[in-house]
Amino acid sequence: MKEAEIRRLFAANLLCVFSIILTAVVPPFFWDGFTVLGTHLAWLCICSVCVSTLNIILHLVLKPNLSPKRSSFAHKISRFLKCCIYFFMSCILFHAIIVLYGAPLIESVTETFLFAVLLSTFTTLQCLCMLGPNIQAWIRVFSKNGATSIWESSLQITTMCSILGAWFGAFPIPLDWDRPWQVWPISCSLGATFGYMAGLIIAPLWIHWNRKQLTYKSR
Repeated sequence: MKEAEIRRLFAANLLCVFSIILTAVVPPFFWDGFTVLGTHLAWLCICSVCVSTLNIILHLVLKPNLSPKRSSFAHKISRFLKCCIYFFMSCILFHAIIVLYGAPLIESVTETFLFAVLLSTFTTLQCLCMLGPNIQAWIRVFSKNGATSIWESSLQITTMCSILGAWFGAFPIPLDWDRPWQVWPISCSLGATFGYMAGLIIAPLWIHWNRKQLTYKSR
């Protein structure tokens, strides 16, 4: 395992963390009254778009899982359309799961769906950038010892941290503290965001710490 590859991963992850911080810091200069809590739905949209754009650019530049096969233009268009469909299906699936876990079914539909979009951005989009619309590859990566590169190991960690962060973020909602951040879905989306950022930092550090034990096999 090359140290240079771990440094590339760490640099890419730090850029993602920095982009999320910017989504909270930059908009107030152009939008009076903008705050992460006060205009939370707007922040969810800005964060999702910025993280998605940066991840796509990083994937195109770094090409962590570049296939040796050259594909035709038609194949690339088909792959892109499949990715769009998979992402939309992921948003619908997350929305349904969130409702099953207790989110309002009819009220706050916009809030729930935008939270689902944020979760899909932190999880599904990463899979689509790394593995493409290949469900078998997704199952392989998230199975035991399924990762074949440090990028896939990072994908495992950031995805799990995002979901766990969203889950832990739901705990304060029913408490009678009457805090602004207890309004749905602020605590969950912030939990998912902090979990994602923590995963981005933890992943390269964990890989570096365990680099001698990690052995990747091509499949």
